[in-house]
Amino acid sequence: MKDDSRKHPFRDSQQDVQAARHIPDTPQTRAPAYRLAFNDNDFMCREELRPVRLQLELLKPQLVMDERGIESTIVLFGGARIPDPAHKDKAGTKTLADLSKYYTEAQKFAYIMTERSMAAYGRENVIVTGGGPGVMEAGNRGADEAGGQSIGLNIVLPHEQAPNEYVTPDLSFNFHYFAIRKMHFLMRAAAICVFPGGFGTLDEMFETLTLIQTGRMKAVPFLLFGKEFWEKIINWEALADAGTISANDLKLFRFVETAEEAVAVIDGWPT
Repeated sequence: MKDDSRKHPFRDSQQDVQAARHIPDTPQTRAPAYRLAFNDNDFMCREELRPVRLQLELLKPQLVMDERGIESTIVLFGGARIPDPAHKDKAGTKTLADLSKYYTEAQKFAYIMTERSMAAYGRENVIVTGGGPGVMEAGNRGADEAGGQSIGLNIVLPHEQAPNEYVTPDLSFNFHYFAIRKMHFLMRAAAICVFPGGFGTLDEMFETLTLIQTGRMKAVPFLLFGKEFWEKIINWEALADAGTISANDLKLFRFVETAEEAVAVIDGWPT
């Protein structure tokens, strides 16, 4: 954390938080009204404070990544249920077991890109995932094995979700708002890689494609790993034939199968 003590002459807010722990115990000091507003969890979680919470959730990861000097990221979206090939015998379906090969490709791809990132002192092309299991774990794992840092953008869910063990601890974030989390996925994105997945992966993929299609986000290398999977669940050509998207929209992304092919497409992507 930056030391801002010399920027202004006022007493530091953290000092007041510490001082508040040593005040006399009286009915007045125990009352919720007496709590410092920014240190009052009940107050901060009020419905009326939602705009403030949205701002804070946007600002905290932004400041941390700025302080770490991270300039660009490589985004990995993909299914939390896709297993490590070493454990594919425990997959719930044969299809998931077969898709375990993409865990390997995500891990390998992240390793290659992280080696490149380290050549830029870890500031560019930093791997970012949703921080969970499956493809996300593979991405963070590949970065860790390359000796570099990677980002995990976790989200609080009704069922327990913890960061996978390969996320760089200082870059392991947690979100309440899906919208703010999505912004942090894309604010520094130099490339988007989408692996087979479920509703969450589809949501992230289509929202990002929509941002690029509508010019709200600049076009970046957009790679779909697993052509057979994606063409089975989405009839891309039917969308174009129906006129609901244009034929040119099909050029916003490329299909790839391997980490090496993905790297080659990124390197040859039109600028």
